[in-house]
Amino acid sequence: MGDMRFLIPIVAMMIPIIALLLIPMKQWLRLKEKQLELTSNLTAEKTAQYAAHTERLEQRVRVLERIITDKGATIADQIELLRDEPLTPTPAESKRKARIDG
Repeated sequence: MGDMRFLIPIVAMMIPIIALLLIPMKQWLRLKEKQLELTSNLTAEKTAQYAAHTERLEQRVRVLERIITDKGATIADQIELLRDEPLTPTPAESKRKARIDG
């Protein structure tokens, strides 16, 4: 029982010390909550910006795909027409051939 007499004042002194330590801890936790809220808001805003940017890029890619596929058929048709036509020399080729022949 003699050992318990020393514990009572120690416990009694620890209560206000712990209370004094809890005040800065609560302030620190409040600060961290505000930081998390701000970070969360910034992250949500950035996510919305990235989503909008991605949507614009996807629309541009769709337009480019449409242009390529639509013109792809036209280009293929033009290539086939060129295959059927006889080759006619360009003016520069005609001059070169005339120099060789003449």
